[in-house]
Amino acid sequence: QVQLVESGGGLGQPGGSLRLSCATSGSIFNRYNMGWYRQAPGKQRELVAFITTVGSPNYADSVKSRFSISRDYAKNTVYLQMNSLKPEDTAVYYCKAAGLYTYWGQGTQVTVSS
Repeated sequence: QVQLVESGGGLGQPGGSLRLSCATSGSIFNRYNMGWYRQAPGKQRELVAFITTVGSPNYADSVKSRFSISRDYAKNTVYLQMNSLKPEDTAVYYCKAAGLYTYWGQGTQVTVSS
């Protein structure tokens, strides 16, 4: 059974930083594009960022220049570094592995508030 294990959510202050992590097995990590999505209350799930198997990143306009996605091939982990946090970044963040199949993590809550 494929598992995506997320960590790193919590409470962040406006202008502050948080880093999310998503770990999975090597058989998935090496062959799948990895992404982060988020879903705020009452809104649809939206793409935040994704990174290809060869490490090419892409970002939603709303987070470009503030968030950074990366992947560590030795740890089979994808990271989302979130800087200059805004209250509108508050959401449940989900990790996604996309390839032959699609897998989702369980989600981690990020709340940005003073």
